[in-house]
Amino acid sequence: MQTLNFPKFNYRFKSTENKVSIFDVIRKKFVVLQPEEWVRQHCVHYLMNEKTVPKSLINLEKELIINGLKKRYDIIVYNNDGSIHLIVECKAPDITIDQKTFDQIARYNLVLDSTYLMVTNGINHYYCQMDYSAKQYKFLEDIPSL
Repeated sequence: MQTLNFPKFNYRFKSTENKVSIFDVIRKKFVVLQPEEWVRQHCVHYLMNEKTVPKSLINLEKELIINGLKKRYDIIVYNNDGSIHLIVECKAPDITIDQKTFDQIARYNLVLDSTYLMVTNGINHYYCQMDYSAKQYKFLEDIPSL
């Protein structure tokens, strides 16, 4: 797999039926290793190890309904009070982050009301803080630790 712009972490692989899987410490199971999953797993470990987010406050790949359509977010980080601190949208390293990607996470945030947004393809990371009173977001250099 491609080297990403995240700190390295100790990962576990398993190979079965010609498919390589990586162990997901949040879902506590092996998941098929696709390029987007490689980015998601790096991002999860970045959040836990660099941003001090407890595992118990991270949720991965759950379904949500937006305008009657079923969608799946990549990563959510909760605050201790159950409100949403951060939504992360992960793309494969070969996918360019563009306006369409920001529109996607903005649609998710219409339902989720997160304080921060992060979009990454593992190479480039973009961070935003929501300003609900002004109905806009402000780009940041990084997201704060939880």
